[in-house]
Amino acid sequence: MSKNLPRLVLVTRRSPLDLLMDRFGTRGQAEFYLKSRRESMANAQAIHDSLTHCLDAIGSVIPVSQRLVRVDRDALDRFLFAPDDVLIVVGQDGLVANVAKYLRGQILVGINPDATRYDGVLVPHAASQFASLLRYACGDSSDHWQIQERCLALAEREDGQQLRALNEIFVGHASHQSARYRLQVLDRSERQSSSGLIAATGTGATGWARSICQQRGIQAALPTPEQAALAWFVREPFPSIATQTSLDFGISEADQAIVVHSEMDLGGAIFADGIEADFLEFISGQQVRIGIAPERLRLLVAASG
Repeated sequence: MSKNLPRLVLVTRRSPLDLLMDRFGTRGQAEFYLKSRRESMANAQAIHDSLTHCLDAIGSVIPVSQRLVRVDRDALDRFLFAPDDVLIVVGQDGLVANVAKYLRGQILVGINPDATRYDGVLVPHAASQFASLLRYACGDSSDHWQIQERCLALAEREDGQQLRALNEIFVGHASHQSARYRLQVLDRSERQSSSGLIAATGTGATGWARSICQQRGIQAALPTPEQAALAWFVREPFPSIATQTSLDFGISEADQAIVVHSEMDLGGAIFADGIEADFLEFISGQQVRIGIAPERLRLLVAASG
C-alpha cells in the first residue's frame, strides 16, 4: 500500500434505534411507545446491530497510520472534502446518492451492512471484502476491482447556483402543488402547469423514473448509469387556455440541455435526489438549465469479465 495514504471519509446515517433513543431518551420509553403501536424494538435493534458489526469489521482492517474521519449524512452539506479523499459509505443505496453530489472525482466504496435488507446496487460489497477494496482504493493494483463512472445531472440557475444529482433533479413547487413554468427542449417550448418536472440519470432510471414509466406505459429505453443522457418527465401536465401538454417526456443527450423558466411567485424549488432541505429557490424571473455534470461518480465495483 502507498506510503502517502489518503484520508478515509466514513459516511453513515443514524440507525432507527439511534433515532428512537434521540426522541424518547431511554430504551424503556422507546419500547413503551412501540408497544402502544403493537410494534417491538426487535427490527430496530437488528438493523443497529448489523450496522455496528459492519463498522467494527471495517475498523479492524484500517491501518492505525491512516487518517479517518466519520461523517453523518446530516452533516454532509457542511463537510469539506479533499480532492484525494476515499469515501467509505456504509448503509443503504440512497446514502450513496446523498453524498455523490458533493464529490468531485473522489473514489467511493459502498459497503452493505445487511444484504438481507438492502439491494446493494450502489453498496455492493460486504465488510469481509473491505481490506482488498481499501488496498485498491489506496493505489495497489488488483484484478478484482475497477472504477465504474456513473453520470451525474447538473441543474444550474441563471445566477450560477448549482445542484448535482446522482438519481434525479426535481423542478416544481416546494409543496408539490401546481407549478407554473415555461419548458424549453431544443427548438420546442411551451408554458405548462404540472406537478413538476423530473430529469433522471441512468442510475435514477431504476427508481422514480421507472415508476413513472410503469404508470404511464412508457416503453422507451432509459439511459444506462454510464450514459451521458437524461430522461425527463413532466408529472401530470394540465391542459388549459394558457398551458399545454405536448412536451411531457423525452431523452436528452449530453449536448441537449433542458431549460425551465419559472412563472411561480412563491414556493418554486429545485432539489436533487429527494433531499428537499437542500434546494435552490425557483421563482418568477429565474431559469434553470438541466444537463450532464462534468464530474462522474467514481464507484469501486467488481471487475467485469
